[in-house]
Amino acid sequence: MPGPDIGRIFLLGIFGVAASNFFYYFAIQRTNVATAIIVQYTAPVWVLLYMVMRGQQRATPQRIGAVLLALAGIALVIGIIGSSGLRMDSWGVAAAMVAAFSFSFYNVGGHSILARYDRWLVLLYTTLSAGIFWQLINPPWKIMAAHFSTTQWLFLFVFSLVSVLGPFSLYFAGLQHLEPTRAVVVSCLEPVFSIVIAAIVLGEIMRPLQSLGVVLVLAATLVVQMPDRSSREVVTVEPIE
Repeated sequence: MPGPDIGRIFLLGIFGVAASNFFYYFAIQRTNVATAIIVQYTAPVWVLLYMVMRGQQRATPQRIGAVLLALAGIALVIGIIGSSGLRMDSWGVAAAMVAAFSFSFYNVGGHSILARYDRWLVLLYTTLSAGIFWQLINPPWKIMAAHFSTTQWLFLFVFSLVSVLGPFSLYFAGLQHLEPTRAVVVSCLEPVFSIVIAAIVLGEIMRPLQSLGVVLVLAATLVVQMPDRSSREVVTVEPIE
């Protein structure tokens, strides 16, 4: 891989993968999950605006409708409408907005890189760059000084595989075959699955408005994947297999 492309992937790993996760968790710490996730999942709006401004996509009614459906569905799923689920904190909201921009960045940048390189190579370099970055910010001796127990280390190991490495490898596979707007709208299923799994596994009750939100997000993922006959965009680079 040429040096300039490695540099771009390292930027993707630091300002996309590492930043989006850190600022999302920081936003949860300062506010709550509802506030953090609704601000972060304004990402479909920023991705669509960027792609339209760059002339890489058209602002078709289908894309705009899918983005609006996804945002409305998330608002219902996490309880913004019909409850006091939001807790505003200036630093927390700002962090969630940075997370949204970082999420948008690695959707757009990741797609362009994945169109030219194997996704496992891209995943290797992005996680490597994010790992090196955090080693500099939070060096190993500081981590060891925390004196985590064996159980805690095991949890962190399993969490890194199940919640980070696995999802990112699958998401990169999706980005390789989907345009950024479609991929980021489909990613809005994350809070939907959180609510549904909590209802099944933990016995939490799904309110009618949450059920409606699930339907809206599912509808958004269907709408954005439908062929857009009014669009005459030409894909100049096919994703590699």
